[in-house]
Amino acid sequence: MPFRATVLTLYPEMFPGHLGVSLAGKALERGQWSIEAVQIRDFAEDKHRTVDDTPAGGGAGMVLKPDVLARAIDHVSANEDRPRLLMSPRGRPLTQARVRELAAGPGIVIVCGRFEGVDQRVIDTRNLEEVSIGDYILSGGEPAALVVLDAIVRILPGVMGNELSGLHESFEGGLLEHPHYTRPQLFEGQEIPAVLTSGNHGAVAKWREAEARRLTAERRPDLLEHNQDLKRDPAQPVKK
Repeated sequence: MPFRATVLTLYPEMFPGHLGVSLAGKALERGQWSIEAVQIRDFAEDKHRTVDDTPAGGGAGMVLKPDVLARAIDHVSANEDRPRLLMSPRGRPLTQARVRELAAGPGIVIVCGRFEGVDQRVIDTRNLEEVSIGDYILSGGEPAALVVLDAIVRILPGVMGNELSGLHESFEGGLLEHPHYTRPQLFEGQEIPAVLTSGNHGAVAKWREAEARRLTAERRPDLLEHNQDLKRDPAQPVKK
């Protein structure tokens, strides 16, 4: 069965967005994955199709109503086991490991929040997994949902032209990716590192590993701190 994504949103016209072009778009045309954007407002029962109300306890902004959103969720995912994600800045940060878990499943349901947020009761009763793509605030969950889907779709079997290319990217091995170079050999006075044109594949692999570690230590030392195996220099023997 192809991977099936359902997005609950107030702006279904935002989908599939950039996922309708390039490799993801071709895979969509081939039926390797599918996406359905569902209008949350269609599940409001009053004549004004109201989806939000003022926050209990006072405060600025509006909150998505639990009854409307619950009906929408139940309509698209009743009696099935697809994970239900809520894009939220207070959610757990998205990781490549979680992306791979989601890509290995039958699909996902993504709820795109708006306004001040979503009533906590629908989060609890519908088992919504709150997911964040970074420590910043967006105007709504739609851009974040596209990011999640982009990360998933590109690693679905048969989507990328070279399946091996996904194995050597940032975060796949816990490190940031090493630098890349291509012709011309000399660009504005800078040459491609000699080791990369030496033909010595072992030396190339060691250089890439060392550069990946250097960049990770400089830019994301937290990745090394959280993984002692990565923190250790592979060139040094393990003390027993």
